[in-house]
Amino acid sequence: MSQQLTLSRAAKLIGVTRGALQKRIKEGGLHSFDGSLSTDELLQLYPDLQLEESGLFERTQKIKEDAFRRRVLDRTLPAKEVLAERLYEQSMELYDVKQHLQNYHTLAVGLQEQIQQLLNTHPESGEALTQLDAWLEKELQRVLGKEQKPDSLAVMDAMLRVMSAHVTLQPSGKDYFVEGNDTLLEAALKAGLALNYGCSSGNCGLCKARVISGQVMKTRHFDYVMSDPEKQQGYTLMCCHTAVSDVTLEALEAHSADDIPAQQLTARVKAVTPLSQDMMLLHLQTPRTHRLRFLAGQSVTLGHVDAGSGEFPIASCPCNDRDVQFHVQKGMGGTFGARVWNGLKSGENVTVYGPWGDYVFKDDSTNGIVFIAFDRGFAPIKSLLEHSMARESADDMILAWGVTQQDGHYMNNLCRAWTDALENFHYLPVSLHNQAQAADAVRLVIDPLLAQFPKVRKFDVYLAGPDELINAAETQLLAAGFSAKQISVLAA
Repeated sequence: MSQQLTLSRAAKLIGVTRGALQKRIKEGGLHSFDGSLSTDELLQLYPDLQLEESGLFERTQKIKEDAFRRRVLDRTLPAKEVLAERLYEQSMELYDVKQHLQNYHTLAVGLQEQIQQLLNTHPESGEALTQLDAWLEKELQRVLGKEQKPDSLAVMDAMLRVMSAHVTLQPSGKDYFVEGNDTLLEAALKAGLALNYGCSSGNCGLCKARVISGQVMKTRHFDYVMSDPEKQQGYTLMCCHTAVSDVTLEALEAHSADDIPAQQLTARVKAVTPLSQDMMLLHLQTPRTHRLRFLAGQSVTLGHVDAGSGEFPIASCPCNDRDVQFHVQKGMGGTFGARVWNGLKSGENVTVYGPWGDYVFKDDSTNGIVFIAFDRGFAPIKSLLEHSMARESADDMILAWGVTQQDGHYMNNLCRAWTDALENFHYLPVSLHNQAQAADAVRLVIDPLLAQFPKVRKFDVYLAGPDELINAAETQLLAAGFSAKQISVLAA
């Protein structure tokens, strides 16, 4: 028997992105009823689907194979208390189903008894009642005796509900899954959601959310004291609670750069790694009690007690928890940039101020996205790309990266890996190092982009790179029919 699955659950079970399913719906190849999809139709659309290859099945098999290996259990399974509650919830649902089946059986038996009574009291209707009784008996035997093929997606969905909980946010309608030992807040950040929070350790209360439906459980100690009205209205701290069942929360989200407050914190240098002859990766880790809250595409000011400060675009996704990355080009970033290239060591402290800038996603846009990076402009583009991947918010993503140095594609392998892993991602690397004029160089990126992907004229465009190149690119895009509202520009 077919069941209905939410778009997020269906994507997770089948092993495709939400965007891929949304694209199928738009093209008419898949029907959606009130935001849900039929398991029968999904299996018809993906006839070669092997559930054994889905991430969920692999994780489940891993648990079976390594049942006594604490490392795997801790990272894959929720806490035993949460797991017990989820199993209890499913047991209650199973009990309800059994009760319904028993009631239907009682109803069928009672109907047969009523038919026999009518045969005794109204013999003139004997032939019709006898036919009805025979039909009922035949149908019962057919239904009860028929071997029902299990709905594989429905079975896996039941397993998914034990392994993870589905959270829906109001009023935005965005959703995500809570897996393992993640709190409501941690899971939301990993999913690329910009929820309101502060310390993330149960002290400030900024991550308060109201539980509209479902059950949550405390998993960490917190010092923040809820007021009596907040308790009565069902408020909880997302940083210290997890979801036991599917949950609907009323929570604050950031929709623009204006919703993110300026912060100051001290981060620790985790690594300084060369990416190319002219580019260095600076990897910082923020304190457990003070994560950096920012939107993909924003920048911060980095400072060192012995090396001054410099402003840099963030090159990582807000979903990366405490890890924040930057691409520092040789000769850029003032005295701080020089320190990165000449002696900044793992374990040193770096002061982080920010975030700054409004080069962020258009929150209400449902268009495809084309990212155009020139040279070091790849850093903020990477942040936007990873955020879009985490949210699975775009049907199609195209990255065109033009470089003026021979080793300018310093993360080429990563981009190609995205191409292999994601069916909705396309990568166009272009070498510009033989071009003297900015307009000529940019044309080597824009012309093949429009030729290979004619639909991009309807996409949102995010441009980043040195002034001369992005100015020329914006001019050519406008001449090609793009509107100014479609284009976001960052001089990086």
